[in-house]
Amino acid sequence: MALKVELKPGERIILGESVITNDSQRTRLFIEGTAPILREKDIMRVEEADSPCKKIYLVVQMMYLAADPSKHHDLYFELVKDVSEAAPSVVPLIDAVNNRILTGEMYKALKEARKLVDYEQELIANVKSG
Repeated sequence: MALKVELKPGERIILGESVITNDSQRTRLFIEGTAPILREKDIMRVEEADSPCKKIYLVVQMMYLAADPSKHHDLYFELVKDVSEAAPSVVPLIDAVNNRILTGEMYKALKEARKLVDYEQELIANVKSG
């Protein structure tokens, strides 16, 4: 069954190793195959990875898009170790990401990493308001 993706005018997606930018009209694509696909809202750019958990998200994204995700494992585990030591409350969220990576569910690992980023933002907001 094909994946249906609707793109707004000017919206981008990553399909495999290619960035596709929609023109000025709403477009509907039907995509068949196994290439990794990311909508613009899920894409983290390097310059946006300005916090430890965003860096983890970026590395998981790179693993998802890579033909060989293992080349990013060393950096991932280094970041995870540092974040876990600095904020032990994130360990259950990191465990969820790790479980998805270990089972080869890279897109789901990316979704779990988004929860990690959201939690980090909550922690930062609490520190600023407290």
